[in-house]
Amino acid sequence: MYLDFHTHAFHPKIAAKAVEHLNSHYGITCQCTGIMDDLIRRVKKAGLDKMVVLCAATSAAQVIPANNFALSLKAAHPDAIPFGTIHPDFDDWENQLTRLKARGIKGLKLHPDFQGFRLDEKRLLPIIEAAQKDFVILFHIGDKLEPKDNPSCPYKLAALLENFPNARFVAAHFGGYHHWQHALEVLIGKNIYIDTSSTLDFIDDMTLSAIMKKHPHEKILFGSDYPLYSPDKEVTKLKKRLKLSLPKLEMFLSNGAELLGLE
Repeated sequence: MYLDFHTHAFHPKIAAKAVEHLNSHYGITCQCTGIMDDLIRRVKKAGLDKMVVLCAATSAAQVIPANNFALSLKAAHPDAIPFGTIHPDFDDWENQLTRLKARGIKGLKLHPDFQGFRLDEKRLLPIIEAAQKDFVILFHIGDKLEPKDNPSCPYKLAALLENFPNARFVAAHFGGYHHWQHALEVLIGKNIYIDTSSTLDFIDDMTLSAIMKKHPHEKILFGSDYPLYSPDKEVTKLKKRLKLSLPKLEMFLSNGAELLGLE
């Protein structure tokens, strides 16, 4: 089974606004609309079977609505694998984890930069302790700020990994968007998954080669970062940039299904 492990979709009422925010934050123009029907069409065009759809709550008040949306996607779209979310300001996180598990949600997305917390805050520890057994946890990592100033960075995630060595963590963006040298230092080669999203247009050949040589290939997950990029174009770009054989490309496309225990 082939997966796009890193996508986002929004309710049609807010999709245009969400895409505009992404354009502004990242200084690029999203290739896609951010609407579920468009995502499904593009995933199928890429020759993929399913997609992980990441939801994140920008505040404590948005945790329940974000998880409601994730559950609605699961009910309405059999090919969608929505991840839920949690926020350290949300007091009732234990019941949310119980609810998500009971409804068949397999993962969580945490985006410290957009959610307004730092990845090294101690109040995250009990949440991750409780979640690690039942959920894959995907983290947005990195940005253009220096690691010490950025809410997320490879060093902060490496510290979490030391605390939770058996957790199923995914570091998005090849271990850290614009933090790839730092990821090479503390994350790459460790017991952690990385995805390929929002990297190939920015990373230099030497750093990319070093990551590919050091990190276990069975822990690399294809991700497009839809709607910023289109899955079909990103599959082609990944194959060409890394000069992948068909079996190796298929490995990256299918690693996500194995991680999630899908047949």
